[in-house]
This record gives sequence, C-alpha cells and structure tokens, in this order.
Amino acid sequence: MKKRFNLEDLDCANCAAKMEAAIKKIDGVEDAGVNFLTQKMYVEAPAEKFDEIMDEVVKVCRKVEPECRILR
Repeated sequence: MKKRFNLEDLDCANCAAKMEAAIKKIDGVEDAGVNFLTQKMYVEAPAEKFDEIMDEVVKVCRKVEPECRILR
C-alpha cells in the first residue's frame, strides 16, 4: 500500500533528506520519499501494518523536525 501525505512546517531540504532516510530504516517500510519543495511525503508499506508503521514514521519525523506535522 502506498499513501501520500501533505507536510506542514518542514523547514529545510536537509531535514527532509534526514526524515526520508530515517523512515526507510523503519522495519516494514518498502519505500518512502520526502519532498521539501512540494511539502509532500509518501510511504509504501504492507496494508496490514500500515497504521502501526505510520505511528513510527511520526515519531522519527518529530525527532528530526519537531515542528513538522504530517497531515493524515
């Protein structure tokens, strides 16, 4: 399953790259991307674990960019 999300208050391209790298390390994530210019993110993961994985995605993103919000 692949879902796209809008981001709010992502401040720099370096933070976007760090977020993307951290998301890709989460167990179960098949692919992910974070685009600073469009303020969008996509996550691809198995449907049966998607919500659980997204909880982890939110946690790792907050560590990198505490002000950034993932609009679900």
